Amino acid sequence: MTKSNDAGRSPALVETVAGLSAGTMATLIVHPLDIVKTRMQIHRSITSPNATLTTVSVIRSLARTDRPLAALYRGLTPNLLGNATSWASFFFFKSLAERALIFAHARYAAPSSSNPHSGTTTPHRLTPTDFFFASLAAGTATQIITNPIWVLKTRMLASDSSAVGAYPSMWTGAARLYRAEGIKGFYRGLGVGMLAVSHGAVQFAVYDPARRMYLARRKRQSGVEEAGHMENEATVVLSTVAKLVAGATTYPLQVLRSRLQHYEADEMFGRGVVGVGVGEWTQDQAV
Repeated sequence: MTKSNDAGRSPALVETVAGLSAGTMATLIVHPLDIVKTRMQIHRSITSPNATLTTVSVIRSLARTDRPLAALYRGLTPNLLGNATSWASFFFFKSLAERALIFAHARYAAPSSSNPHSGTTTPHRLTPTDFFFASLAAGTATQIITNPIWVLKTRMLASDSSAVGAYPSMWTGAARLYRAEGIKGFYRGLGVGMLAVSHGAVQFAVYDPARRMYLARRKRQSGVEEAGHMENEATVVLSTVAKLVAGATTYPLQVLRSRLQHYEADEMFGRGVVGVGVGEWTQDQAV
């Protein structure tokens, strides 16, 4: 039977809501820096070697526009939608995959030695390998679901609203993308995104041990057996830290994906993963 918390909610629901909350809060806080990151990823290799973009220069250019606040939060809708959906779906699918693995192990486990005629089995504790594959499955499903949102987000964050070809809004951008490239356009960079599924694995490799340490510490302090669930506040903090570590680890793949998803990718960086990858290496080495 699936365990539930004191309110009767399943672990999948609890972790989904917590992940959604973490994704929403983190995105609202760091969105301007996400614009800086995206523009530096895409524009660094095409600027003059003597005028390489920096965090300060990008923020200064955004602040000098007629509507600085709007410029700093351009593309917030797809970023917010994508991150919230990504975090919620990752936790949801991870929880489902873990339960499926537990049921699969229990199905083939020997009956409990304490009561061999009861038909019950000893509880199975998931191994690190189980956690890895659960995270991998969750990351893959999440990437497929959210890739169209990331394409729109990248294209909006990469340019000012007044730039030629810029999308004025997420929905207008979606319509233009469909007319110009069809459904395939929404899945630009999906292959690299699949490689970046390791982001989820790294995130969980940091999050799960931290979660266990937190629960063990809380148990020692209270002296009471815990139900195995954290408060939403603790989940938000640990999830954010794990997300930052995973982001730093898989950053090169993020650069490659951003350049693939730009609406002038072929002209600016080359065709396909190989063209963009080779161009990224050779041009950035020269900067």
